[in-house]
Amino acid sequence: MIDETSAFGARAARRLREERIAWLTTVAQDGTPQPVPVWFLWDGLDSVLIYSRPSKPKLRNIARNPRVSLHLDGDGQGGDIVVLLGKARVSDDPPADQIPEYATKYSWGFERNRWTARQFAEDYSVPIRINVSGVRGF
Repeated sequence: MIDETSAFGARAARRLREERIAWLTTVAQDGTPQPVPVWFLWDGLDSVLIYSRPSKPKLRNIARNPRVSLHLDGDGQGGDIVVLLGKARVSDDPPADQIPEYATKYSWGFERNRWTARQFAEDYSVPIRINVSGVRGF
């Protein structure tokens, strides 16, 4: 999906591996974009895993319209933009605490929020898998 031989692709891949926060944008029933910050794990190919608390608006939005985007913050000056486009669905991925890469990546957040990985997995119990169909940025 991401051509890491290009300068943009290499930068996008590095950021997808290293960034901690992304903005997931779903679409509300009235068509209004609904961006929310999320923790995420890119699989290195063409999908991204996030977790949600049950009954959140993003889950209703995805059920109604699975088309989403996932944005990484820019450099504050309009550059270093990375946006993934794709379709999201509630998945059968294991709980977050059973995915070592996810638990390692977000150990700082668990500590900051005084959670264990298991507590996070219990609260954020709904896995969402985004199948990436495009990437853009500059």
